[in-house]
Amino acid sequence: MSRPQIEFINYQNIRPEIIEGSVKGLSQRVISQDAEVGDLVRILEFASGTDTSPNGVQVYDYWEEIYIIAGSVIGLTLNQEFTKRMVASRPPGMKHGP
Repeated sequence: MSRPQIEFINYQNIRPEIIEGSVKGLSQRVISQDAEVGDLVRILEFASGTDTSPNGVQVYDYWEEIYIIAGSVIGLTLNQEFTKRMVASRPPGMKHGP
């Protein structure tokens, strides 16, 4: 098994880690990770008012699954607001954001 098995837990009990970089206000709670392959399951948190536009349009070489737990995110590429309880599944190579 490449990542540990995790039975139901409250994600808020996982210690948040600040994500360093040009954008302030981003943190993550890593649920499970395979360091060898790079697979990662995490909760990404944006502090209220966080502006990720300095990071530009994003493209990944992996699938990204998104569920907005609370608040909302405004996608500038689509000029649309996405709100809590909305989901997305982005394939590798899909451009999105900021």
